[in-house]
Amino acid sequence: MTGTPLGTPRGGAPGSPLRVGLIGYGLAGSVFHAPLIAATEGLALDTVVTTRPERRQQARAEHPDVRFAATADALLDRAGDLDLVVIASPNRTHVPLATAALKAGLAVVVDKPIAGTAAEARELAALAEDRGLLLSVFQNRRWDNDFLTLRRLIADGELGEVWRFESRFERWRPRPKGGWRESGDPAEVGGLLYDLGSHVVDQALVLFGPAVEVYAESDVRRDGAAADDDTFIALTHACGVRSHLSVSATTAQLGPRFRVLGSQAGYVKYGLDPQEAALREGRRPGTGAAWGTEPEPLWGRVGSGESPVTGGGRAVATLPGDYPAYYAAVAGALTRQGPNPVTALEAAAALDVLEAARRSAREKVTVTLR
Repeated sequence: MTGTPLGTPRGGAPGSPLRVGLIGYGLAGSVFHAPLIAATEGLALDTVVTTRPERRQQARAEHPDVRFAATADALLDRAGDLDLVVIASPNRTHVPLATAALKAGLAVVVDKPIAGTAAEARELAALAEDRGLLLSVFQNRRWDNDFLTLRRLIADGELGEVWRFESRFERWRPRPKGGWRESGDPAEVGGLLYDLGSHVVDQALVLFGPAVEVYAESDVRRDGAAADDDTFIALTHACGVRSHLSVSATTAQLGPRFRVLGSQAGYVKYGLDPQEAALREGRRPGTGAAWGTEPEPLWGRVGSGESPVTGGGRAVATLPGDYPAYYAAVAGALTRQGPNPVTALEAAAALDVLEAARRSAREKVTVTLR
């Protein structure tokens, strides 16, 4: 085993915060990772890797004590001063940067998707295990308010035996924004299947376990678009539940975020978790109103019925969303106080499904997973 053992801060006295290097300060780095790292007890944002002057200015304004590095190599050259590297750079860089960081002896968090293929994810998991280092994947949507509420409803038996899980992550963006996320170059690992699809597939697997069959339809709808922007995935889980998952940038009328049908009742929930919007607006956990909460008119409904207005049932209070819990769990894992919140092998299982979905849509077949 190489590197510093878990629970031993490399930079500073015992009990001092674990120092974090963040690679990338675009949307993922500035909106999600940096604020959540800064809000986590036991972690300190030490260095940001970015060369863009405007992003350095933004990072300095938001995190006055942060240092900068021009390249990932420059950051890794002083790996001994850090405890964790967070990779929030474009998808094509995830595997090489995670590999380099692990070989430098550093624990790593990688934004989703961890890799373009399940095989690459498993290779990274093996490397981390060989080096005795934490490798975690940022799947923040496990801490969405609606997902936490649904997990509780299922655990409490409110729905009975779940038969079908419908999950939609839909937007109305009739004109492409451009950039690598919408690139048709396979090396970029772009498109909605790997972007929003990483979330809805991960949630389905967390709720209902492994998938054994995958069917998908994937389209490029918008003029000027080069990557999939309207994709449907149907999963059959080993437990018998069927998941119907939709990700789209072309939805002029949004459907419910969740519709979950069981033997005793159903759960229908509209609207997105408020945490991303709050982070984009500059709000931070622990600095004001209760974090992750939503008003009563947005609560979902549980029950049965045929009302064309409410769908029947009763309103159920949505649990607060809790993105801060991810990095709190990472800090706990690094100090041997808890497990890795999202493992690379879990991410590999989701990538198995995404790869099968891509093949299904291309070949117009149902793919069986083993």
